[in-house]
Amino acid sequence: MASDRDLSDYPAMQDVVDSERRRGRGARSNRTGRFESQAHEEFDDGWETLGELEAFKTEVFEDTSKSIISHNDSPDVSFDSSINPYRGCEHGCIYCYARPSHCYLGHSAGLDFETKLYAKPNAAVLLERELKRPGYKPETIAIGGNTDPYQPIERERRITRAILEVMATANHPVGIITKSALVARDIDILAPMAAKNLARVAVSITTLDRHVARAMEPRAATPSKRLDTVKRLADAGIPVTVMVAPIIPGLTDHEIEPILEAAREAGARDAGYVLLRLPLEIKDLFREWLREEFPDRADKVISLLRSMHGGRDYTAHFGVRQRGRGPYASQIALRFRLTKKRLGLGEERVPLRTDLFIRPGNGGQQLSLL
Repeated sequence: MASDRDLSDYPAMQDVVDSERRRGRGARSNRTGRFESQAHEEFDDGWETLGELEAFKTEVFEDTSKSIISHNDSPDVSFDSSINPYRGCEHGCIYCYARPSHCYLGHSAGLDFETKLYAKPNAAVLLERELKRPGYKPETIAIGGNTDPYQPIERERRITRAILEVMATANHPVGIITKSALVARDIDILAPMAAKNLARVAVSITTLDRHVARAMEPRAATPSKRLDTVKRLADAGIPVTVMVAPIIPGLTDHEIEPILEAAREAGARDAGYVLLRLPLEIKDLFREWLREEFPDRADKVISLLRSMHGGRDYTAHFGVRQRGRGPYASQIALRFRLTKKRLGLGEERVPLRTDLFIRPGNGGQQLSLL
């Protein structure tokens, strides 16, 4: 059953979903998105469901976008162009900065984000069409800048693989961002591209503690599997960057050095980090999770984070939103920089090539007159 109430009193509601209904998920609640005029609240009246509400199940819808390459001009993002084969992400990472984007679809940033997924089945066709445009100029495209391109449904959908096949044929440079071991499936495409300096992969490793990872990223690969994936990619000649993202002060920041050391031993060539970000709906979702999973550290984590954002949960300014400012933020930056230097990470980074690009059709040759 459900009831509707005005959103004006909605922020005061504490509607954490029963643990059995959200088993294996990251978010604890499913509050109505910020763009909706009414809030939707489920409750059991004891009649229709005989005392039980249905558990959250993964649903996949088709996204009918007319274009596939997104562009940004953010100075603190390392890429200008990206492709996201999926909206929403079943990994369920509680800290995911993409959660608020689900509200644009009329969904919640909470459990909806990890259970109501959108796939772009025509992504490869749209990409090939973009690359064929006479005025198209190749630049590195990041796959997975918003949600993970190798989340569980990619095993069946294979949309990311189809995109890579188009890029490989066109000799188009690509960077992949993922925390999934499934990326190793596509080594047969990525290794030949890397041999031409056309591909690199960034693997996210937030913690080496399996229990913390299980709570924080419930359906993502375990830390050991991610390190094994780094090794498999590196052994195949594919440049790998390890992203310690996000660093959560008071919870995972003590692992900076061990993560980088393990990454280097596995074959990573570079590393980067992002501080925990709590914009919009994420601030409440993260607090709910933190209070349940780590009640003894909850106050400390939030206090440290706010100390890096001028007493606020989050600062949206470029240059600050991903790194913070102040003594604690400076300490994290220094530790990261010194550890990278000690391990020799980041010394071999070379820009991916764009001069090998072959426009799809006509073998890359353009006819002067038609």
